[in-house]
Amino acid sequence: MLNALEVVTTVIVGVMVGVEFAVAFVIGPILNALPEDSRQLGHAHGGRMLGAVMPVWYIGSLVLVAVWAVAGWHHDGAGLVVTAGALLILSVVMSLLLLVPINNRNKTWTPENRPEDWKQQLNRWERWHYVRVAVIIAAFTLLVTAFS
Repeated sequence: MLNALEVVTTVIVGVMVGVEFAVAFVIGPILNALPEDSRQLGHAHGGRMLGAVMPVWYIGSLVLVAVWAVAGWHHDGAGLVVTAGALLILSVVMSLLLLVPINNRNKTWTPENRPEDWKQQLNRWERWHYVRVAVIIAAFTLLVTAFS
């Protein structure tokens, strides 16, 4: 049973990391290469779409890691799982305090109502997103190492 939990958790966190990596290094650069109105509209649409899915994914991943940590407490790698959980908590806190407020504003913008500093706000979101991606990659790496 623990082995199935380890596999499911690792896959779910790994796919989440892949999506966030793609947002940072594939989707973001594609959107940023578009003309201003299209760029901003694309970011707003992405914010609405992923903003609806990612909270469930982040919290679900954190719950799975917590269950793994409890269930595997006396097994090798438990410290790695706990550390991965702490990193996922950090990523959720970062999201709530730094990324979600910008995303909540951005997803309502149109070319007609966006603020003067919309580019700076999107750039700030992207910088924090790079940090969050690094944090969740570290968490995923710890889970893979604990699973091995």
